[in-house]
Amino acid sequence: MDLYEALYTTRAMRRVKPDPIPEDVVQVMLDAAIRSPSGGNTQNWRFVTVTDRLTMAALAELYAEGYEQLQATLYAPYRRAAEDRGDEQTLRVFRSSDRLAENFADLPLVILAFHRNDPSGASIYPAVWSMMLAARGMGVGTTLTTILGIFKHDDVAELLDVPVAKGWANAATVTCGYPLGRWGIAERGPAHEVVYSGRWGEPPSWTIDDPLWTS
Repeated sequence: MDLYEALYTTRAMRRVKPDPIPEDVVQVMLDAAIRSPSGGNTQNWRFVTVTDRLTMAALAELYAEGYEQLQATLYAPYRRAAEDRGDEQTLRVFRSSDRLAENFADLPLVILAFHRNDPSGASIYPAVWSMMLAARGMGVGTTLTTILGIFKHDDVAELLDVPVAKGWANAATVTCGYPLGRWGIAERGPAHEVVYSGRWGEPPSWTIDDPLWTS
């Protein structure tokens, strides 16, 4: 796959098939992850792959509880505002997120990324993104979520026997599966509207009205 196709079309895929993902595909995803930059080359990352149905069901229960907390707190005003103004695009994202929470137990694969001594995420998140790009290259859809790490960290650690006393912490959960939807370029505001030149508030000398890569 072309590099820019992967970069431009790797987006959250929350609607996926229950079909299992071959082991060799998972191996490529994780081997790509550990080739990413690591601060001081410490490589303080660990990845837990989950396919066992009982473990997935337990994770799904924790995810549903954490998702409910998120919706009742941080996301509540945003959802109400979207409903009030009839913002269908935002509401579609919420409904897609709802569906992921409702169908978490049916996911064929979940990969949980853990880090130690990486509070900024400068090492673990490049690794996670490399893994997601590798997945895209092989047709696997992914979604990065931090709900379990934020709302259910200790419960997840207990479930997966994570040695938190040694400093390991969950940075992200990546859901994986072959997508039911289509790949495509994510709709975004123009780059020139969020880029400054030299100092804050100074616009760049260029504008980009349409994506610079198209299929």
